[in-house]
Amino acid sequence: MKTSKGFFWLLVMSMALTLGACGQKSGDKAQDSSAASASADKVVVVGSDASYAPFEFLNDKKEVQGFDADVMTAVAAKGGFKIRFINTPWEGIFNTLQQGDRDVLASAITITKERSQTMDFSAPYFDARQLIAVAKGVTDVHSFQDLKNKKIAVQTGTTGDEVVQKLLGKTNPNIKRFESMPLALKELENGGVDAAVGDNGVVANYVKNNPQTGVVTLEDTTSFAPEHYGFAVKKGNKALLDKINSGIAAVKADGSYDTIYKKYFGDKK
Repeated sequence: MKTSKGFFWLLVMSMALTLGACGQKSGDKAQDSSAASASADKVVVVGSDASYAPFEFLNDKKEVQGFDADVMTAVAAKGGFKIRFINTPWEGIFNTLQQGDRDVLASAITITKERSQTMDFSAPYFDARQLIAVAKGVTDVHSFQDLKNKKIAVQTGTTGDEVVQKLLGKTNPNIKRFESMPLALKELENGGVDAAVGDNGVVANYVKNNPQTGVVTLEDTTSFAPEHYGFAVKKGNKALLDKINSGIAAVKADGSYDTIYKKYFGDKK
């Protein structure tokens, strides 16, 4: 009897352990499935400074629209992830990425070596250059070098700000900084500065849509190096960066990128 009872209880314990192990494996699988589902349902938060038309601006419903928004939306659809845009002022926009408040920045951001030290960039999605704006009728400005003794308006922290610093010196009082490019151009309209320097897309768009201001643009391909915009993610976020790059490649391959480009800038030259 002792032997039989011992065998019986040994059998019961063995079955309990087997069932427990099966239940644990089943639970692990359910947990893994739940985690994968949560990851798939995650909404990627995109920060954009919506004061930089035509790349990003607010519509009547206070929603972020523009070239960058359209490209990012198309890229997300191809990359298989959901996005939500939040209007984010340029000054401090990079901090929102570092702090995890934004997952991606889509805001006409030029890829530079300095910025690449603290964030990762996608493949380029737009080619840009700096453009000079002056009042119509100005006769003593033909190139960037002619601005050496002039008052120049720029947007704080942009590549336009950087190139002007190299020409005049970082602390030169003739550099007038503004929180947005439209404000810098408005200062030029009002006669507060002699010129404004900024990315070609936004400067050309402003001048085109405000012909009454009498502001004209000048190109200097010798002084200004070509620039490339990229979407920025937090350093090391390879999973999201791979999805974005996959989406960029897809929209360029199927022609949807060209359709978006034409909508805002016309046919490529």
